[in-house]
Amino acid sequence: MREENGLNQHLPDELTGLRILVTGGAGFIGSEVTVQLCRRGSKVTVLDDFSSGKIEYISSHDDITVIRGDICDRDKVADAVKDQDVVVHLAALPFIPDSYYYPEEFFRVNAMGSINVVWQCIQSKSVERFVQVSSSEVYGTALYEPMNEKHPTLPHSTYAVSKLAADRAVFTMHKEHGYPVVIVRPFNSYGPRVTQPYIIPEIASQLLSGQDTLTLGNLDAVRDFTYVEDTARAIILASIEKRALGETINVGSGRGVSIRDLAILMAKILERTANIRIDRNRFRPYDVNRLICDSKQARERLNWTPTVPLEQGLRITLDWLRARPIGYRSPFLGWPRVYRSGRS
Repeated sequence: MREENGLNQHLPDELTGLRILVTGGAGFIGSEVTVQLCRRGSKVTVLDDFSSGKIEYISSHDDITVIRGDICDRDKVADAVKDQDVVVHLAALPFIPDSYYYPEEFFRVNAMGSINVVWQCIQSKSVERFVQVSSSEVYGTALYEPMNEKHPTLPHSTYAVSKLAADRAVFTMHKEHGYPVVIVRPFNSYGPRVTQPYIIPEIASQLLSGQDTLTLGNLDAVRDFTYVEDTARAIILASIEKRALGETINVGSGRGVSIRDLAILMAKILERTANIRIDRNRFRPYDVNRLICDSKQARERLNWTPTVPLEQGLRITLDWLRARPIGYRSPFLGWPRVYRSGRS
C-alpha cells in the first residue's frame, strides 16, 4: 500500500511516543494528520466538536484519545493541552460561503478560538511547540506568481480575514512570550475524508451521479491543488523540525490548474464527456482569481516536497468518493444551499 510503503519513509522516527494534540483531528486534513501520526507511533489526542469532522475517519485507531469539545471553551482546552508535547491546531470553520452569512461565528471560532488554544498552550508549561494551520486564502488573489510567504496578505473573504487574525495573534504571542510556534499555510488540499463541498468533491458528486452536464461557477479561477497526504506530512514535519520555529511556511504543489481544466481532467479519469454549464449564482463575491504556491521555504525548512501528482491523487479521491457517498453536515444555511441541496 502507498500509505505504508510510500508515506512513512518521509516521516522521522522521533515522532514515536510524542504526545500530540490535534484540534479538529477528525476533520478533512486533521484526520489525515491524526492517522499519519498514529502510524508513526505518536500518542495522539483529538479535540473536535464534530460539527463537520467524523468519528469514523479516525476510529480505525483504537489508541487515539478523543475529546469532544469547542476550542472556545477555556476549561475544555486547558484540560486537552495538559501534558501534551505538541499541539497541531486545525480546528476551524472552513467553508468560505458560510462565512458570508455567519461572520461573527467565524471570528469567534477561527480567531478567538485560536487565541484560546495557543494561550492555554502557553499556560500549560508542557506544550513545547504550537503549529497554527492557516490558509492560502489569507493572501487573496496572486499579485505575483508563485506566491511566497512575503506575498501581501489581502484576504477576500470573512473566512480568510478570520484566519489571518488568528495567524497575527499567534505570531505576536510567539514574540511576546518567546513561545515556539510555526504557521503553516496550505494551498488547496484535496483527497479522501472530505467534510465540505469544496470544488473537487462538488465536481465529483455531479460526475458520479451520472449528470450529463456539470453546473459550475467561475471556470477561470486557478488553484494550486495538493493531495491531503502531502499536506498532512508537511504539517507533521512542522511540529518537529527545528528550522521551522518562528516561521510561516507555504505548502503547495507549485502548479496552477483552472477549474475548467480540473473538471475536464476529472471527467477524463471517469471516461466521461465534460459538458459544462456556467451558473452565475455559484460565483463568489470578491472571488480569489489565482493561487499558486512557492514552496521553497517548505523544501528548505521542512525538507518537504509533494509526492502525489494531481491525476494520481484525483483517481484515489474519485475511487474513495465512489465507494463512500457522503453528505455534508453543517449548522449553517443560506448561500451554501446551492451546494447542499438534497444532501443530509
